[in-house]
Amino acid sequence: MRLVCSVFIGGFNLMRSPLLEKILERIRPDQRKRLRRLVRPAWLGTIRRTTPLSERHGYDRGTPVDRYYIERFLEEHRRDIRGRALEIKDSVYTDRFGADVDRRDVLDIDAANRRATIVGDLAAADGIAADQFDCFVLTQTLQFIYNVRAAIVHAHRVLRPHGVLLVTVPAAGRMSPEDKPSLDYWRFTATSCSSLFGEVFGAERITVRSYGNVLTAIAFLTGMAYEELSRRELDANDENFPVILGVRAIKR
Repeated sequence: MRLVCSVFIGGFNLMRSPLLEKILERIRPDQRKRLRRLVRPAWLGTIRRTTPLSERHGYDRGTPVDRYYIERFLEEHRRDIRGRALEIKDSVYTDRFGADVDRRDVLDIDAANRRATIVGDLAAADGIAADQFDCFVLTQTLQFIYNVRAAIVHAHRVLRPHGVLLVTVPAAGRMSPEDKPSLDYWRFTATSCSSLFGEVFGAERITVRSYGNVLTAIAFLTGMAYEELSRRELDANDENFPVILGVRAIKR
């Protein structure tokens, strides 16, 4: 312990130098762990709590962190949102990001949704004719569908040749407070997305990208709004800590 104390007399910057590794080699494992905690303290502040800051993903504080990445993904692919476009539940993203949209359709399983032009279950969508849409915007939906592969097969089927499917799925996040927990089935990885969409569209016709980092994942889980983070913090990307995954898939 005397060695640990003497190190800190030299100043905090010393602990970030290559000398640190030599010091760590000379002390017991328990001292080594404590030293690492002292060098890199975990200042949790207001998030040192067992309940979230927000019960609504951060909507009551601003805009949820995952929305930043969803909108960034769609902004990057806005040229794909064209012709006859299909979206789930409403056409908000088609309206906002569409480049040259001729017709907007909305798919919902809920017949009471007045914005829906097509009522049906994406996982059992045989009633929707094939080869109809130039683009299908499918954001934050597949986690609520148990038979994910069937939904992807139908999404592929309803696209026209060379049509584009733009998908976002959660990699991290709380159970949806708006729905019964039993309806929230999945969280995804880049590997699972590559396999699921590659099997249907072909591996060479899909791209999978992760968005987020350890800080934004923590922020999202605790219910912070993205307005509480800097752009530098939001734009840092670490594939080991994704908040969402974006998939772009093109029909042959």
